[in-house]
Amino acid sequence: MTHKGYAYIHTIGCQMNIYDSEKLFIILEEIGYERTDILDLADIVICNTCAIREKAQEKAYSFLGRLTAKKKKKPHLIAVMAGCVAQQEGAKAFDRLSCLDIVLGTHAFARLAGHIKDSLSGRKKITDIEESDTIFETRPFDTARSKVSRFVTIMQGCDNYCTYCVVPYVRGRERSRDPESIVREVTLLAESGVREVTLLGQNVNSYGTKEGTASFPKLLEKVSRIPDIRRIRFATSHPKDLSLELIEAMGDLPKVCNHLHLPVQSGSDRILKKMNRGYTRSIYLDRIAKLREKCPGIALSSDMIVGFPTESHGDFEATLDLIREVDFDGIFAFAYSDRPNAPAAKFSGAVDEDLKMKRLNILLDLQETHTEKKNQALVGKRVGVLVEGESQKRRHCLTEEEEGLPQMTGRTESSKIVHFFGKDVLPGDLVEVCIEKAYSHSLWGGILKKA
Repeated sequence: MTHKGYAYIHTIGCQMNIYDSEKLFIILEEIGYERTDILDLADIVICNTCAIREKAQEKAYSFLGRLTAKKKKKPHLIAVMAGCVAQQEGAKAFDRLSCLDIVLGTHAFARLAGHIKDSLSGRKKITDIEESDTIFETRPFDTARSKVSRFVTIMQGCDNYCTYCVVPYVRGRERSRDPESIVREVTLLAESGVREVTLLGQNVNSYGTKEGTASFPKLLEKVSRIPDIRRIRFATSHPKDLSLELIEAMGDLPKVCNHLHLPVQSGSDRILKKMNRGYTRSIYLDRIAKLREKCPGIALSSDMIVGFPTESHGDFEATLDLIREVDFDGIFAFAYSDRPNAPAAKFSGAVDEDLKMKRLNILLDLQETHTEKKNQALVGKRVGVLVEGESQKRRHCLTEEEEGLPQMTGRTESSKIVHFFGKDVLPGDLVEVCIEKAYSHSLWGGILKKA
């Protein structure tokens, strides 16, 4: 195939965006473009965007805005806004970005090659935000770039319409991939050296429901049977759809990690109702109790939003109390911001920005104490670690003998980062490590043996 140039993709946002960027690279490679990590070398630059928060949206505009100067030096450069902000903004994106050539929505990835051809032929300001009911499939990702752990999207879109969220508006209604297509992809990844997969969807718990195919627990069973896959993770689970069948599967399938990310968003029933979350605090706590009964020692993480419209001091205190009661291993917390099309943008009772940030810092400080306690409790314990590669952050070498040893890094089943000195240890190995030191966001240990 004729080499047409180089392609650079800048990805902002969630794990699903990372997966989608790989799809875009495949399309570009099939029409003659080679990927590059050097922006100045690129003939096509794509920014795969995220619209979930205003800060992420502004990052996209800022990155693409810098291409104006580059296009003066390289007039043939094609600038593409792709993903959620593109779907949300459509042709309006051209008003802010004079350098932009193509606006490619979340449903339009399959049509990228044709739009590039049109742009090269002289067509200006191409917009494609046409919706689709199907998920765009590509060939498996280039195995030469395989890593130990990979993301696999199993579904797209969302039918929940939480009042703060733009996902249904930018990614469309919920739709699931064919289970056999997913199994084929994971099988090929395993054959190329991947040992851990994370199955992605806005609400994986409802996978296959509309299509009448395999349920999510059944899909987990299918993926568990794939040789060489050692660990299976998934994100994200919606508390209202966390079934007993899924909880049973998590406890019964050894390859499914004993870790769950279960976003709660608030500990206040009043706020949960305004968010249209579909569950109460007591229902959430009941799910947690059932999880811990079936999966002893399960690591739990969550998402929190502070400063949602009308959130009172009492509502915020209820969230803090929930954190104390559940004792999460970690959380992702954000100050609420209005998003276009989301119903909450029209709600009255906005919380003062300074108060939002004060509450956010209080919440994060509280969670930090829980995370540190969880990490300290692991000192002296033996844990299984899936090796990802050499650590980018060097710790102090404890002995002269260790000076020449490579420092490796990996993750426990509960997704905690562990650093250790490892001789004759390769990415993809599963090793047993004794934890010697605990830090705020990582652990240090000594390797005992390979599993």
